[in-house]
Amino acid sequence: MQVTAPLQLYEPVAYSLEGGGKRIRPVLMLHAASLFSEHPETLFPAATAIELFHNFTLLHDDIMDHASIRRGLPAVHLKYGQNSAILSGDAMSIMAFRYLSRCKVSEPAPLLNLFSTTALEVCEGQQYDMEFEKRDQVSITEYLAMIRLKTAVLIACSLKMGAMLAGADEKSCRLLYDFGILTGIAFQLQDDWLDVYGEENSFGKQIGGDICENKKTYILLKAIEMSDQKTRSHLQEWMGRKNFDQKEKIEAVRKIFTESGASAATRTLMKEYHDLALESLQQLRIEDSSKKELREFAAKVLSREK
Repeated sequence: MQVTAPLQLYEPVAYSLEGGGKRIRPVLMLHAASLFSEHPETLFPAATAIELFHNFTLLHDDIMDHASIRRGLPAVHLKYGQNSAILSGDAMSIMAFRYLSRCKVSEPAPLLNLFSTTALEVCEGQQYDMEFEKRDQVSITEYLAMIRLKTAVLIACSLKMGAMLAGADEKSCRLLYDFGILTGIAFQLQDDWLDVYGEENSFGKQIGGDICENKKTYILLKAIEMSDQKTRSHLQEWMGRKNFDQKEKIEAVRKIFTESGASAATRTLMKEYHDLALESLQQLRIEDSSKKELREFAAKVLSREK
């Protein structure tokens, strides 16, 4: 993007957007639109809005999570300072709505309602995520509800928005939204799993960050549930330590995740959400060959390394 004055506001925005990333959400929006229209390129303003909003959430998440690396590069708040990062994130969220307003639709209210509702839900999910860090007990049901808000709704919104802008019927929009929710939850489960078992060079973030922060992820909650009393006490001891060697803690907790069966259970649940997502996609009344890209996306969620 073109950087204008004040540079300290817009340079972090450009740095965030030009740092790479998979562009999953705008691509999914365009795929959804292509199912019902031969001109998905008309959705570029909406696709830009989704990507801007997603990057705004990442920028603020990194501040709240004290993350030092994003996409293999220093996080925005470390490169430009926390105050500039906060303000630049705010600007990105406003820019997202500006791009959305450029969409040529006869009835803008449903589109704006979907996007604004989703934006609030993402913020709700982040708040729950922060609250869980302070709580001693979090249920698996609560965790799955949190990642639905924090991660899945924006993926679902991208798909539904693409279908809406392409003129799809209400049922098709709903099925694509459901597909997005289910693959989005699987996506976040894989993200949590990669935080433990991924390769830092591929993943683009520090491995073991969730372990060091005692994040109440599914794999942690499942390890607590599946471990015997001795192992559970050992895990809780690590979680209670204020001073520790990061590498030692990551290795010890990772071993518990593996030996307790929590790692395998996480992979199993991911596959269950993947299969449910394909069921929603199957109900979509369009040519089966047209669904190829979305089926491939669902498959890549389970095999991705970054």
